[in-house]
Amino acid sequence: MKLSDEQITVFATICAALNDEDDMLKREILTHAGNRWSLNVIYTLGVNGTLRHAELAKAMPGVTQRMLTRTLRSLEREGLISRYDHQRKQPHPRVDYSLTELGKGMLTNMLPLWHWVIDNAALIRDSRTRFDTKEGRSGI
Repeated sequence: MKLSDEQITVFATICAALNDEDDMLKREILTHAGNRWSLNVIYTLGVNGTLRHAELAKAMPGVTQRMLTRTLRSLEREGLISRYDHQRKQPHPRVDYSLTELGKGMLTNMLPLWHWVIDNAALIRDSRTRFDTKEGRSGI
């Protein structure tokens, strides 16, 4: 299978528009798109709205406090989430996390990819099985 001439033109235009700095930015942002915890935070905030650290942790079984903190800081740096510190230290500190418009845009643009994965899951699994059988493996 080969891309259509129109698709090739679209991809060529996008690639030509990316300078080295933009290409690096693209790679860094796509890291979040493929990261289990980043996507989970973005999805959870998108569905539930503003949440505190503990509420996010409860909604994400298996995430450690350290990993959640690192993920939140990374997403905040990219502008995908916002952090609001209420500056209350007594009786308990309060910090809220929310999805930004950039984060919402990323989440909604992930939907077509998720649909593609769901629609093609059986074909992908079959392909893996055929490959592993041919190679004499039980998985990579």
